[in-house]
Amino acid sequence: MARDNAHQKLNEASEITFSVKGRKTGKEIPRPVWFVCEDNTLYLLPVQGSSTNWYKNFLADPMLKISLGGMDMPATRGKQITDASGVETVVRKFRSKYGEGDVKKYYSKFDVAVQVPL
Repeated sequence: MARDNAHQKLNEASEITFSVKGRKTGKEIPRPVWFVCEDNTLYLLPVQGSSTNWYKNFLADPMLKISLGGMDMPATRGKQITDASGVETVVRKFRSKYGEGDVKKYYSKFDVAVQVPL
């Protein structure tokens, strides 16, 4: 997917699919997730924080494959965010995009986030 086309699609989308490698099976596991795209960075917030299975898989292998609307982006290495101020910044971005009520409804633990360079 061309960079400009990818950014346009990301700006229009509310959900992406990304794949992580299972830490036990080694198989790719696709997951639909909410995200925030800002500049050349994608931010992900695990629904149950560090207890979320995809996050545990990500810690074992931080390579992520992202797809949107049937188009795949090259696999890229994500970076965990664990400091409280960094996580809170990502949470604020999610609240701004999806609304305070929906973030409160679907997300239960705010101790980690993930950033992915595009």
